[in-house]
This record gives sequence, structure tokens and C-alpha cells, in this order.
Amino acid sequence: MPDAAARDIGRLLAIMARLRDPQRGCPWDVQQSFASIAPYTIEEAYEVADAIGRGDLDDLRGELGDLLLQVVFHAQMASEQGAFDFGDVVAAISDKMERRHPHVFGDASVADAEAQTANWEAIKRAEREHGGEADTSVLAGIARGLPEWQRAVKLQKRAATIGFDWPGPGPVIDKLHEEIDEVRAEFDALARGEPGARDRLEDELGDLLFVAANLARHAKVDPGAALRRANAKFERRFRAMERFAAADGVELASLDLDAQDAYWLRAKAEEKRGA
Repeated sequence: MPDAAARDIGRLLAIMARLRDPQRGCPWDVQQSFASIAPYTIEEAYEVADAIGRGDLDDLRGELGDLLLQVVFHAQMASEQGAFDFGDVVAAISDKMERRHPHVFGDASVADAEAQTANWEAIKRAEREHGGEADTSVLAGIARGLPEWQRAVKLQKRAATIGFDWPGPGPVIDKLHEEIDEVRAEFDALARGEPGARDRLEDELGDLLFVAANLARHAKVDPGAALRRANAKFERRFRAMERFAAADGVELASLDLDAQDAYWLRAKAEEKRGA
């Protein structure tokens, strides 16, 4: 196959159609549905983010291909039902991007990226109203299927568009301390066996996480990316603890917390020396 043809999206569309062919396709692909494929779509998006976080562009190329396959898979299933096809998906996003960038494809103008963000939200709101959506709230249209940390940030950003926002990180940090105190109080209530303490504790922990997401937003830090970094750091250090213990001829699980913590501090020190 000529190189140009091998790089054509038409080849991938034909492969997907063949995989879904009831007579000649793959049994696994044929039996899939939108619902069964959706978790893979989410997983592939996270793998794209992981490759970006690691700065691995070779891996990113492959992960983007996996994510593109998910779009093609959903489009093929929709085409089989007569709903829409891949071309309709491309046309819809192309139309949307032109419509939501009137300063690029029209006569409008925006001062900066912040102004464009506000303009984007205004256009989205107008689109929802034009489509007959009854929900006119500033918070309308935020998907409930988002990871909750991401939805929290989106809710906060939307509220901020009408001025409902902390003026800076200082008050958010104060609120964070307040929420920690409330979490501590509910842990004490749980220890005393108070009725409803566990439900209240869940509420307070949710408030604490929500404020933490708000603090990340004010710092212009993606809380998901920050947590991925924290997870990676914990994994690196814990694996180093295991290596140190094995080199000393002991099982990490057999040690008390103080001895384990000594290995943790050693892992931190080694990481700092290598930084």
C-alpha cells in the first residue's frame, strides 16, 4: 500500500467496518456496544494524558491512535444504526470550532485568552438556548460523567464567570483549614459513635476535596495532573523502600511503622540527591 494511502483516515474507517462485519469480522468487535466501549474510551484518554505527563512523544503518537480508534469505533456503530457516520462527526466538530471562534473565522475580536474563554461560554449558552434547553443556569451543560475533580473545577469556573469566586488563593487556604477542622470534628464524632457521623464525615471530606480543587484552580494547576504527580512520587518512593528492605534481607511487611518510615525517609533523601 502506498505510504499516502496507509496514512489516510479512510484506511482506518475500512478496517473498523471490516472488524464489525457480522460475517467476516472479529467476534469481540461485533458484540460491542456504545456502553461496553465507553470505559475503553475513557481509559484511552487517560493514557494520552499519561504519555503527555511523561513527556514521551513516541508513546503519545500511539496513544492518540488508540483514542482515535475509539472515535472511529463509536462512529461505525452509529452508522450501522443509521444515526450518523464519521463524516458527520468531522463536520459537526468543524462547524462548532468555526462557530465558537468568531474572532478567527468571523469579524469579532477578543482581547486575550481570558476574554475568549468568557466568549466561548457565552456562545455555548446561546447554543443551548437556541436548542430549546430549559435549564438556563450558569452551571447548565456541565457533563455529569466527568471525573469529579474535573467537574468540580468546571463548576467553580462557571460560577466565577458571574463573579462568585474567591479573590485569590489566601481565602481559599483559610477555607481549607476550616474544612480540615470540620473533618477532624466528624472523625471525633464517629469515634464517639454519634448517629449520622459517617454520613457527615463523607460530606465534610467532599467539601475538603472541593476546596482543594478550588485552590488548585487559583494556582492554575490541574488537580488531576497534580494528583498523578503525587501518585507517581509515592510509587517511586515505595518501590525504593522495597528495594532497600530487600537489600537488607528483610521483608518490608514484617517491619513496624517506625522502621518502614525510616526507609521512606531514606527513599526521599535518595530522590533529592538524584534530582
